[in-house]
Amino acid sequence: MRPAFEIGNSSVKPGTRETVLIPISRLADHTDMMLKALVVHGKGEGPTLFVSAAIHGDEIIGVEIIRRISRMKMLSKLKGTLILIPVVNSYGFLGMSRYLPDRRDLNRVFPGFETGSPASQLAYTFMQEIVSKCDFGVDLHSGAIHRENLPQIRANLDDPIVKDMATAFGASVMLNSNLRDGSLREAAQGVGCNMLLYEAGEALRFNETAIRIGVKGVLGVMRNIAMLPKLKPKKSAIDPIQPDSSHWLRAPMSGLMRAAYSLGDGVKKGAVIASISGPLGEIEEDVIAKYSGVIIGRTNLPIVNRGDALFHIARVDDLEDAETTIENRVDNAERDPLFDGIEIV
Repeated sequence: MRPAFEIGNSSVKPGTRETVLIPISRLADHTDMMLKALVVHGKGEGPTLFVSAAIHGDEIIGVEIIRRISRMKMLSKLKGTLILIPVVNSYGFLGMSRYLPDRRDLNRVFPGFETGSPASQLAYTFMQEIVSKCDFGVDLHSGAIHRENLPQIRANLDDPIVKDMATAFGASVMLNSNLRDGSLREAAQGVGCNMLLYEAGEALRFNETAIRIGVKGVLGVMRNIAMLPKLKPKKSAIDPIQPDSSHWLRAPMSGLMRAAYSLGDGVKKGAVIASISGPLGEIEEDVIAKYSGVIIGRTNLPIVNRGDALFHIARVDDLEDAETTIENRVDNAERDPLFDGIEIV
């Protein structure tokens, strides 16, 4: 028999699941703030994986991904231990804000300090109680307010273990992303936890396709690291796009933008992606693609200021192949029997 899994003040027995509450802080009105996590501790030996969402409190798409995973019947076959944390930044989540009350970005203060700022204390607790106990992690994000992302994985793809995880996740795109100072990914790497970051959709919005790709992706990672039984590979399986680089196109002038391309579209070098004009159309300037690639992020606001980030372009050589891969991911997510009500209770 496996030993119980110790977390916070709880001891989760093998073959059981338990929702645990880990104290974080106390508000000025003395309301206790807790970090809520669902621990599924399998009977069989295996790795420990955390799946987290809402580190940025307004990025809620991961909350729904985790909710659906928590209801999966297949978790009864789990080997190892799964920790689901749907809302890391409760402060921001309640206020529908990216930040904590002290206006700090939680994903810039890891690994945190026990006696630091409120954000630093939360980061410290999350590292001590969750990340340091895990072999693997998947952190779920979306674009910021009024900015939408194509489903994509950002990770250290130079690490073969992480690259296998990213491929198994099966998002449309996987980017080799540098570690940022103070980020959860950087802190996780420091304690030997292999981690992916999933980006999809827009803050404060649900996107059904992005949610489905996220659910399938987490399950794909769990199969890859032998927490769930592996499926037979499909002969028609297409690997995710791995761009050489990416960059944001910015507004050359202020005004009203009319976009000619959508998220997921391929664009050729020199193409007019959008036009910006004054309210009376007396001045107009085009937004030109610097090189060929796929749009993996974009603003949803037509009102723009000079220098605003408008389109995130991932550089790819074969546009036709890239667009086919994206369409394949969307079609598979929309038609997948996983979402026909049988597996989710």
